[in-house]
Amino acid sequence: MRKLFLHFILIFFIGNSVLAQIPPKYSTTSSKAIKYYESATKYFDARDNEKTISEAYKAIEKDPNFMEPYYLIADAYVDSRKLDKALELYERSFGVNPNYYPNAYYTAGAIAINMGQYEKCKLFLEKFLKFPNVNEVFKGTSEKYLLDCDFAIQAMRSPVPFNPINLEGAINTIDHEYFPSITADGKTFLFTRNLKDATAPAGYQEDFFVSKKNESGWQQALPIGTPINTLDNEGAPTISADGQILIFAACNRPDGAGSCDLYFSRKVGEKWTKPMNMGAPINTRNWETQPCFSSDGKTLYFVRGTVTREGIKNQDIYVCELKADGTWSTPLSLGATINSPEREESVFIHPDNQTLYFASNGHPGMGGMDIYVSRKLADGKWSTPINLGYPINTYSDENSLLVGPDGKLAYFASGREGGKGGLDLYQFELYDKIRPENLTYVKGKVFDSRTKKPVSALFELVDLSTSKIVLESESNMGNGEFLVCLTANKNYALNVSKNGYLFYSENFSLKDVMADISKPFQMDVPLQPIDTGMSVELKNVFFETGKFDLKPESVVELDKLVAFMNRNKNLKIEISGHTDNVGDKKANQQLSENRAKSVSEYLVKKAVDSTRIIYKGYGDAKPKVDNNSDSNRAKNRRTEFKIVSKM
Repeated sequence: MRKLFLHFILIFFIGNSVLAQIPPKYSTTSSKAIKYYESATKYFDARDNEKTISEAYKAIEKDPNFMEPYYLIADAYVDSRKLDKALELYERSFGVNPNYYPNAYYTAGAIAINMGQYEKCKLFLEKFLKFPNVNEVFKGTSEKYLLDCDFAIQAMRSPVPFNPINLEGAINTIDHEYFPSITADGKTFLFTRNLKDATAPAGYQEDFFVSKKNESGWQQALPIGTPINTLDNEGAPTISADGQILIFAACNRPDGAGSCDLYFSRKVGEKWTKPMNMGAPINTRNWETQPCFSSDGKTLYFVRGTVTREGIKNQDIYVCELKADGTWSTPLSLGATINSPEREESVFIHPDNQTLYFASNGHPGMGGMDIYVSRKLADGKWSTPINLGYPINTYSDENSLLVGPDGKLAYFASGREGGKGGLDLYQFELYDKIRPENLTYVKGKVFDSRTKKPVSALFELVDLSTSKIVLESESNMGNGEFLVCLTANKNYALNVSKNGYLFYSENFSLKDVMADISKPFQMDVPLQPIDTGMSVELKNVFFETGKFDLKPESVVELDKLVAFMNRNKNLKIEISGHTDNVGDKKANQQLSENRAKSVSEYLVKKAVDSTRIIYKGYGDAKPKVDNNSDSNRAKNRRTEFKIVSKM
């Protein structure tokens, strides 16, 4: 709403510039017409638009060819937000004297595109550009508007599916609701509510509300409570995929670095820690807002603008990463493919970590702020943004898009008719072309295998095809809960580690399986304290069938074992190889021993002292389960390590 009002004010000043730059000599010699016109200008300066219009019309009655009153009436209508009336006056003025003041065509075109009247906008701006020596700024904007008009006309001829549904009942009220965020399991919905508050300096109070989802749908939204909600305003939140980290914008606070800063809080058990300013290099003396925290647990997108006397300028999307030492990298612009010379905002990265949605008024669109989608390419760059199309985008401002974890449902804020009041939150189904990658997740708790108490442990999700860490996260410090997103068409290794414990590994193969978020993996992780006799299955150590050469995908897991041995230099371990009961027992025994030897040799090659390692092959002598099915036999084909002694 604020942006829309500012846009009206911009047009008002453009309109006012028409009057300001008209030559001082009036276009009439009628003294009575001039008298009425000068009276109208005094009313206009006093912001009395009704009397301005009345007096200016009297001037026109005295001389219908008197041009200045037409522009003054149009300005008064713009100031009153009656754009249709303003456009009518400009059109009348063109009929009286089409060449009197060229900039009037620019102003009329700006008004027309903000009303969605694209054909009229083209007519006015094409006429404007034919005049000699036009204002260079107006010329550039006109050329941009003409591109928008061409896009919009074509988009309206080919509308995309769109059926918004109001999230009434549990979510929306007579107050404003906006800036939604959701966890990857789709069960926690966080948003900003703007409450009327007579005690607040601005007469309203922005706080966060949370709704939980169960079998019957969204439950009544409740305040997130202290220490997040305060007497100050909190806005534009992003909640991490696992629901454990909250980042949001707050302005003009005593510990702030600039006008608006980003703050973060971590969930411990069911309570949130006191929010802390994220500090440099994220926060600067300028304007940082609208964060989005990626599901990889280490990438933060946000909007930064330069604070000037004229307002916020150079508003672009930035990204930074959490480094190994716990500090943030210097934020970098997403580059010219995403960031236009105009304004970008409302950035959202889907939990697939590949699909970016954002709002902009700088790319070809319907006029005002439109929503776009871009996808991360193999080289890490972003694809050319695609406009989501009409009627998702219209001549009004659209932003604050959130795409749910299933990639099908999207959420946005709108003040459209039929709502509960003010801005309401709506949902709609995305059409196929603009959906993100399929996604699922693994969810559970980490606990001590002996005491059963929850453990806060480090998670690493590795893409086995590239050996790159695609996610780093940590289980909840209070209850051990975790959630890790898995994108389709990849094979993953999952490693869980904690000082004082043996590490835990698992793998998930989604290469040939359709990821389905309605069928997540449920996995509790029992971490074993380091002690003699304790063993770990190396689930991400792989060999070709019947061979003992390590496959490249094994490197990630083996390097974890190397790191474990380096952290615990007093341990001696046994590497053991195991097979199923299919085939010749002697051959299986030899194969299992050779596989254990291959792992041992890798550790020694990585500078682990050979006196700390023994290796054995057990063939099919120690099955985990009965060898009575293919799946069970696969479980018995394994490599393990066991703590033999503490030296």
